Amino acid sequence: MPAPRIAPPLDVTPRAARRFLRSILGLDAAHPSVAAALAHHGFVQLDPLNVCGRMHDLILRNRVAGYREHDLLKHLYGTGIEGGVPLPPSRREAFEHYLPGGGVLAAFPLTAWPYLTTSMEERARRPGGYFGRLSLPEELLARRILSEIAERGPLAAEDIHHDGRALTAWGSRGRLAKIVLDKLFFHGRVLLTTRRAFRRIYDLPDRVLPERVLSGVRPSPHEVARYLLLLRLRQRRLALLRRAEVPLVADRVQEVRIEGCPPCFCLRKDAPALLAASSGSQPDGAVRLLAPLDPLIYDRRLTAALWKFEYTFEAYTPADRRVRGYYALPVLAGDRLAGHVEPRADRERGRLLVLSHSVSRGVSVRRAVQELSRFLALR
Repeated sequence: MPAPRIAPPLDVTPRAARRFLRSILGLDAAHPSVAAALAHHGFVQLDPLNVCGRMHDLILRNRVAGYREHDLLKHLYGTGIEGGVPLPPSRREAFEHYLPGGGVLAAFPLTAWPYLTTSMEERARRPGGYFGRLSLPEELLARRILSEIAERGPLAAEDIHHDGRALTAWGSRGRLAKIVLDKLFFHGRVLLTTRRAFRRIYDLPDRVLPERVLSGVRPSPHEVARYLLLLRLRQRRLALLRRAEVPLVADRVQEVRIEGCPPCFCLRKDAPALLAASSGSQPDGAVRLLAPLDPLIYDRRLTAALWKFEYTFEAYTPADRRVRGYYALPVLAGDRLAGHVEPRADRERGRLLVLSHSVSRGVSVRRAVQELSRFLALR
């Protein structure tokens, strides 16, 4: 079979590329629903920190019409997040799991499931590492935990009575039962059936996902590798690819050359929108506060080159090395990134505090901060 033909590169200006990203990443026209956003972007990253709203809510509030706090979890789990009965498998439209190759937790549409199972099985075989193969004592405890879930129904780590201790992924000492449950989840032997106050509630896979999803045709390793590359492009819309990766998706991607930026790629189906951005009208100048891991800025190298904006999510950075703050939100103004705001929700007093901010001259963040406070139901 001949190699796929690689389309000639597109040359676009940095401004056109920035306008394209705003539009194609859902910041100019909102998606009608969470399901539509997941279908378009491929996944939405989750994070447990709740400083001024959780990561996934901050990402989707800018992209889904009428989005409210916790709407993604309700899409995943129904009213179970409020303590009710979790959704039955027949009504599931999405699930929560890790991206292959790292510890990034995300919400996926059901169509992603077969492409993630290979990495789950690889983790279960991998020697060493926090999420690798279970040791013999861990496997014995795992069988007991699986038996308890089968008999008792969905359980949280606190519901498993076991006194064992072990090292967590952070290097501290933690409960062995929780660590084993984490591993079972990483390996796909249990899944999340709901969350309560963002705590994980686990159940057996066949009681979480539809049987047609669990028993579907398994893709080949080539198909999995290809899917994951295209997933990266769906998420970022302009992405850097290594030389060895390009042949896998050459029939689906378009090389893009932007002055001052490393060579990158977009999906071929997005090329008309990219070209249209060169002659399109000026984007809405309304100021938006982006999530720290928003798809628009996720690739730090491309963000620095294209937007002239150096940004790092610093929540896990030692305090003495932080530049912008623990949970700083980038400021998007038209087709430029104009600085940051560091808000913090004071839930006890019902107020949204601004700990620090630094924005370009002439850019006002007042309305954007007010919008965030209303979203969080704070003053």
